[in-house]
Amino acid sequence: MEDILRPIYQERASQLNTLGVLVVEKKQKSILTDSFDVVLLIIVKEAEKPIFIKHYSYNDKKAALHIITEAKLQKWLLLGTNRKIFEWLDIAKIIFDRNEYVVNLKKELQDFPFNGRKVKMGLEFAKLIRRYIDGKALFENQQYLDAYNHVVHSLHHLARLAVIENGLHPELTVWHQVKQMEPEIYKLYEELLYSEEILEKRLELLFLASEFLIHSKTSLGTAHMIDVLGKKEYWMFNEIMQEAELIPYSVDMAVLLEYLIDKHLVEVINIETKGQGVFHRCYRVNK
Repeated sequence: MEDILRPIYQERASQLNTLGVLVVEKKQKSILTDSFDVVLLIIVKEAEKPIFIKHYSYNDKKAALHIITEAKLQKWLLLGTNRKIFEWLDIAKIIFDRNEYVVNLKKELQDFPFNGRKVKMGLEFAKLIRRYIDGKALFENQQYLDAYNHVVHSLHHLARLAVIENGLHPELTVWHQVKQMEPEIYKLYEELLYSEEILEKRLELLFLASEFLIHSKTSLGTAHMIDVLGKKEYWMFNEIMQEAELIPYSVDMAVLLEYLIDKHLVEVINIETKGQGVFHRCYRVNK
């Protein structure tokens, strides 16, 4: 296989822009390679497009070539928006590695420094709060099927948060990981899926149990956000949205901020405007 595909990656490996070339081979009954027999992953410093994908056929088999920029890879690793990349990096065979870039990257992922974990926990917690609050609103409006969808997603974020808290990256089989680490979250998921209670009752019980678990994760889940907000006396909302460290939260920021206010971790500061009786609504960490 490698001999056949070598001409595809060999030219790339000789270019100074290329940081690493990896090969992921399909394993039996695995979903990692999206049904391809092999995935060639090439990491480059820069490119016109952050992702370039090409498909090949050979000997009744098929291969996928993925060329990604270092910046795109780092974004995936931070936001967790491409879960397969973690497993690709873990199991791939390294064909070319400039100045041990890939080796050092894999070591960093294995070590999972606490600051990196804190950011990822913050992002998962923000998504968790969004799903939980939206789901509860739908439940209260008796939109039970839509509420169910949100609860499933909120439990997934809660599970991923628990895995990160335990120092690991969430894999595609996150429920297998959680079953070993925090069985109470796994049990909630089972209750939602398999309970014989009517859907309304299942959701009611899940919201109560989830509220307790979310409360227990609040300190860890909000640590990064609170640290950043603590750097200034107070913030206007637009300033928060433009802060480089907080940009990944942007979609869920308004909901997360209201949650922090509700939990007395952040307080609202009203600053006068030129309009009588109208104030700028600003935010600061409650000390």
